[in-house]
Amino acid sequence: MRCQDKGETVKGDMYLARSSDDGILKRAENGGVVTSLLKFALETKRVDAVVAVKARGDNRYDGIPVLISDPEEVITTAGSLHCVTVNIPRYIKEYLDGAFDTKLAVVGKPCDIRGIIELVKREQIKLDNLFLIGLNCSGTLLPMVARKTIVEEFGADPLDVVGEDIEDDKLIIRLRDGTEKTQGLVELEGKGYGRRENCRRCEVKIPTMADIACGKWGVPNNKKTTFVEVCSDKGDELFQEAIKAGYINVEPADDKAIEERKKKEQEAIDSALRWQEADFAPLRDMTIEEKFDYWWKQFGQCIKCYGCRDACPICYCKDCILEADRGVVMPGEVPPNAMFPVLRTAHVMDSCVNCGQCQDVCPAGIPLARLIFMLNKKLSDVFKYQPGMDVESLPPIRSVTDRELTMPGVELTL
Repeated sequence: MRCQDKGETVKGDMYLARSSDDGILKRAENGGVVTSLLKFALETKRVDAVVAVKARGDNRYDGIPVLISDPEEVITTAGSLHCVTVNIPRYIKEYLDGAFDTKLAVVGKPCDIRGIIELVKREQIKLDNLFLIGLNCSGTLLPMVARKTIVEEFGADPLDVVGEDIEDDKLIIRLRDGTEKTQGLVELEGKGYGRRENCRRCEVKIPTMADIACGKWGVPNNKKTTFVEVCSDKGDELFQEAIKAGYINVEPADDKAIEERKKKEQEAIDSALRWQEADFAPLRDMTIEEKFDYWWKQFGQCIKCYGCRDACPICYCKDCILEADRGVVMPGEVPPNAMFPVLRTAHVMDSCVNCGQCQDVCPAGIPLARLIFMLNKKLSDVFKYQPGMDVESLPPIRSVTDRELTMPGVELTL
């Protein structure tokens, strides 16, 4: 198995690994490899700090991004949090100056890593100063939806939950007394519970665009072990040095583990495609006039709070054309004219990484992520471009060729 980095073939070895630190292993969700790699990177001065996510106090529904420079503090980020939706790319760009002056190890979901890569292409983040550790992802839940799900569907107190998992189309929660409760995701999401809408549609489950991809798929018998795929020369170097220094113990992943991981990934992708069909079929069946009416009614709810723009990891212009002083969107006009949603959508639709941040923050509940994802899929079909997967592949709308401009049949219809 091989990964790609800047167009060159690099080592893509796969391992079953676990931390050699008993304290980390005890606290970790799986093998503690991510935490041990972060600690190793800090202790050996390979990075100045690490960026990860942890719960605020004991509240696992209130996750925050943290910047850690003390190796002993890294353990506080161990374990999985499925009910938080932290915006890692935006955090690095806005609050860490795009890592232009700081070397960082960054942990993120596939959409986080993809958002970082898209910002690298726009010269908003310096990739040379980053070590990217990607986490396999089956989806996340909005905090309030998660609480409601636990109360109304599981009959449990959200504060009694010490862990949750998404596996084989099931949502599993673990309570303080050691008991587990399970509900089917299909049934939950059919009732409006469960994962965020963008997560249900997501086809990128294993973040091979990072330097190292870590997860539990392929791990036998639910052992406290992490399945690791090394995806770049940078990842290979750090991983091998951590092994030599005794921070982690490894064994090569055998064919059975690799096949099981591939099977789990494909099942998750198949589920995402089914959700895409369910979400998009009603819109595809509409006439042009019906689609126009549908989206204009949605846009008519906009209060022009700019939340979608400010949350989007791809938006980066310092002088935004949507501000009132630019003369395109009139001041004090609510809802704004059609240029507001049309321009914002046009600016990001080629590079949308389906993180769902725009829709999460929209107080009017406009299905923005659905619209932009649909357009992104259309563009991907035309230009064969998948956002955030390859740092050398430029966004099509800003790098379209003369030949592509004259191609027939590339009009986008929803």
